[in-house]
Amino acid sequence: MSFTAWLFFLPACFALNMAPGPNNLLSINVAARHGFLRAFVGGMGRLVSFAAMIALAATGLAVVLRASEAIFFLVKLAGAAYLVWLAIQLWRSNASPIGGTLDSDASLARIAWRECLVAAGNPKAILVFTAFLPQFVDVAKPVGAQFGVLGASFLALECVAIALYALAGVYLGRFLTRATVRRWFNRTCGALLGAIGVSFLLVHRA
Repeated sequence: MSFTAWLFFLPACFALNMAPGPNNLLSINVAARHGFLRAFVGGMGRLVSFAAMIALAATGLAVVLRASEAIFFLVKLAGAAYLVWLAIQLWRSNASPIGGTLDSDASLARIAWRECLVAAGNPKAILVFTAFLPQFVDVAKPVGAQFGVLGASFLALECVAIALYALAGVYLGRFLTRATVRRWFNRTCGALLGAIGVSFLLVHRA
């Protein structure tokens, strides 16, 4: 991979990082309810799934996932089911005061685990690593090192995206002083997560 190809990769990659999706929506919701730091640190959980996907793509194992309709369908189904479950939990959640006592659902471990599972069940993320990243790899050169550079760049830009969405959530949190507004904010986030989950079922392999 040439330096020029890497420069072309960065803006295209960042556009993918910043695209509205279930993980970024989670960051907004967590930041609005529990603050920037909890949303940002918890958001690192998604990097575990993304790093695993990059490793699979680099070793060629992702080809199996991409080629198998059954496995891809199971991933879609699991991801959709989990997002719908999260949507229901948000819809039914209590409108606890912003900055109030944190419950177990707001622990960093729980937030990070939720981010990890949402990322792992996202078929669009799988397609990014099996179809998008390889476009920038020069097969005439060592592939592993190139995937390492591309993967590290993706994860670094993902950290920036997490921070930006968390900041957006903190800004929105200023308007959630009334319990009714907080309740409808949670329900809106839940409805969007549910819609994204259903849309997962419409994703097809290239």
